[in-house]
Amino acid sequence: MRPSPSLILMLLCGLAGCASRRPAVPETPTLKTLAGRSVTVEQDRGVPPSEDQTIAAYRKFLEVAPRAPQRAEAMRRLGDLEMDSADNRSAAGAAAANPDYAAALVRYQDYLKAYPKDPGNDRVLYQMARAYEQAGQLEVAMATLDRLVAEFPKTAYRDEAQFRRGEMLFAMRDYARAEQAYGTLLAGRGANPFQERATYMQGWSRFKQAKLEESLQSFFGVLDLKADVLSQPGELQSLPGLTRADRELLEDTFRVTSLSLANLQGADAIQGYVNSPQRRSYEFRVYEQLGELYLKQERLKDAADTFGAFARHDPLNAQAPLLQARVIDIYQGNGFVNQALAAKKDYVSRYGVGSEFRQANPEGWEKAQPLVKTHLTELARHHHALAQKSKASADYQEAVRWYRQYLTSFPNAPEAAQNNFLLAELLYEDKRYAEALPEYEKTAYQYPAHAKSADAGYTALLSYAALEKGAAAADQPALQKAAAASAARFADAFPGDPRTGAVLTRAAEQWYALGDGEQAAKTAGRVLALQPPAAAAQRRVAWTVVAHTAFERGEFAQAEKAYGEVLALTPANEAGRRELAERLAASVYRQGEQARAGGQAREAVAHFMRIGALSPDSAVRATAQYDAAAALIGLQDWDAAASTLEDFRSRYPRHNLQADVTSKLAFVYTEKGSWAQAAGEYERLAAAQPDAKQARAALWQAVQLREKAAGKTPDAMAPAARTALAQAYERYVNQFPQPLETAVEARYRLAMLARADGSAARELALMRDIYQADQAGGAARTPRTQFLGATAALALAQPTVDAYRKIALVEPLAKQLKAKKAKMEEALKAYAVAADYGVADVVTAASYQTAALYQDFGKALLDSQRPKKLSRLELEQYNVMLEEQAYPFEEQATELHEANARRTTQGIYDEWVKKSFAALRELRPVRYGKVERSQGGVDAIR
Repeated sequence: MRPSPSLILMLLCGLAGCASRRPAVPETPTLKTLAGRSVTVEQDRGVPPSEDQTIAAYRKFLEVAPRAPQRAEAMRRLGDLEMDSADNRSAAGAAAANPDYAAALVRYQDYLKAYPKDPGNDRVLYQMARAYEQAGQLEVAMATLDRLVAEFPKTAYRDEAQFRRGEMLFAMRDYARAEQAYGTLLAGRGANPFQERATYMQGWSRFKQAKLEESLQSFFGVLDLKADVLSQPGELQSLPGLTRADRELLEDTFRVTSLSLANLQGADAIQGYVNSPQRRSYEFRVYEQLGELYLKQERLKDAADTFGAFARHDPLNAQAPLLQARVIDIYQGNGFVNQALAAKKDYVSRYGVGSEFRQANPEGWEKAQPLVKTHLTELARHHHALAQKSKASADYQEAVRWYRQYLTSFPNAPEAAQNNFLLAELLYEDKRYAEALPEYEKTAYQYPAHAKSADAGYTALLSYAALEKGAAAADQPALQKAAAASAARFADAFPGDPRTGAVLTRAAEQWYALGDGEQAAKTAGRVLALQPPAAAAQRRVAWTVVAHTAFERGEFAQAEKAYGEVLALTPANEAGRRELAERLAASVYRQGEQARAGGQAREAVAHFMRIGALSPDSAVRATAQYDAAAALIGLQDWDAAASTLEDFRSRYPRHNLQADVTSKLAFVYTEKGSWAQAAGEYERLAAAQPDAKQARAALWQAVQLREKAAGKTPDAMAPAARTALAQAYERYVNQFPQPLETAVEARYRLAMLARADGSAARELALMRDIYQADQAGGAARTPRTQFLGATAALALAQPTVDAYRKIALVEPLAKQLKAKKAKMEEALKAYAVAADYGVADVVTAASYQTAALYQDFGKALLDSQRPKKLSRLELEQYNVMLEEQAYPFEEQATELHEANARRTTQGIYDEWVKKSFAALRELRPVRYGKVERSQGGVDAIR
């Protein structure tokens, strides 16, 4: 029987649809959830068959087409359809609770028998395993999955297969193999959708085997996946970003983690697993959850120790105060008074105002302060009550400690004044008057007015009285000063008190005697303001106090006025008047200092100079005149500065500032342009200076200034000026042959002066000294010494050149020629020495002079005297011979000039290069005689 056309069309469409929608990887993470998968397939408009019709059509096709090429695909598709049909019936609640997957299993088994090597069999095995599991045949499903992962280790279904294996093995209580399956999955490539659940179940598999340490590694791995959320503050149940499933998973993970830790070393075991920044971020929750477990188990001490352990382990963590507070709640809520008291002390110590926690977590510290405040109050009142009962100093001390810590931590709290008064009372009760006194004063004067203000101020005075009774004589002044200050303060704060009037009568003198300038001045001002006026003697004391205190505060204009008033009230012959005059002068001098510091230099000069008229015999006058000169220098008033300094030099010849006067005069004359006077001062400085380095610098400056005073080049100077300058340079060289560069420079200047004087021998000797000094300079040589050494070497060649030129080539020619040539060789060596320095200007000069020597020698040969009695023919032959002898010298000269000319390519075009070009135009006029009209220069070598 042949299949109908519609059946064949439906089968082909089904096969095509199967091929086109076959997924490479299952779309849902588990086998179980695949049962509810919905796949949308566009309906074939031509043939709309039902599921049962399609299955029947595939079965019919397999019966009538045993050899069709689509048979394999049809068999597999038929198995999938029967699988889907069983899934659909299961989803719809049909066929009771166990849908029939037998048909699909038979179809898949037939396919595996028919096509055992098909590369797509991993999907068939995957479907078979799912069918067995859905049918409740877990062992067979397990075996099928084992086969799948064994035969297809790289299958796309690997992760899900291993996960399902683990789930089934765990359900079968085969925890070791389940652990292995989960481990294989987690050891796979990259992340997968089963990672969190597999890690969690791996932990349970290990826990069930009592492998607590290993199970904790897995459970911490689950927590790591939620570390970002767990690190946030707040209750675990209310953390944002978690689904209900996430919360349940985390709660259960923390529960089993806490059970595992409790069965190990409890909180001591936690640190072995917190081994990364990620885990440290949520570490507090591990302690928290373990503590909560202990509370549920009514293990109160273990719970408190666990909460406290985190605070001790990570004291700077923002969560530490919260866990430490739990410790207090546990002890206090369960009647452990001593433990609660110790926990409160620990809390305020860790999170008080001076704690390290404050710097590490300012926000967390702020949140902890209400509890700190509460606990400090409770601790202080508790120990205060104990002290009043026991009268024991230790109990007083403990109460004082907590009152002080409260006031340090919460100085602006509304209860601070009352607590401060209680602290003072506590100290007074314990007869610790020195400590009670400042607390009474603080209570009286440093808080807004309150009920205990006046009582505290008055009791402070009683404390002073109690201290004075038992103090040694050496301690009395300090106590009296403090008592006087407190009395004046009391009078200001409580003017209606009956003791206030008596305090002001003697307060000014007492404050002055005790050294409290501010209070002394205030009280003295009150005395001077009294109406009717006080007696002259009292006003004198008051003005003296005002003057001294103003001077000490730096109010020197007021001090000057006050000292003037004192002097007006002091008899002329009374002892101490001279000292007052000195203080008056000092007040004026300090005004000058203030003006100078404020940038008012001209006013400073006026203050300094008026001391001479106001108090001419005062010790400060000399210093004032010197400072006036310094200020004038700053103003660049050179004339006034010079006259003031010269007057100082003559008025105070033995003053220790004389050396400074010389240096300042040197500067002033330099700035003034009085070079000769400045040079004289620098010479004076050099002569008086014990430090060789500074003396050398001063003498060199003097030399420079004398040269500047001459104002001309050496040859234009007057002979007397040259002589004086030469003497200055010679003095410098003789005294300071080092450093090398300056000494060489000085010799060079002497050489130039000698040249201007026409002393060639002296010049040559100095040039020889320069050359030798540079050659022997070693590491001290500088580019400048080398330049001057090269220049000297060039100059040293000149006498030899002069000697060479004096030798004329006359009869006897052979002897003269030998002598001239020897001198030429000597000159060439001298020029070579100069050129070897490598100094550009000297190299070009030496090159030119060397070439000129060769050129001159060739010319001298040609111009030499001819032997007598030569025939005409012999003379012609002799001339030809001379030309042949002269030619090499001319060629050598040309080459050297050309080498010099080529230095223009290096950017060198000095007078010697120009002279070489000029010589080349004479030697090679055709080549070098052209003129570049556009440039006006020499045509470069071609």
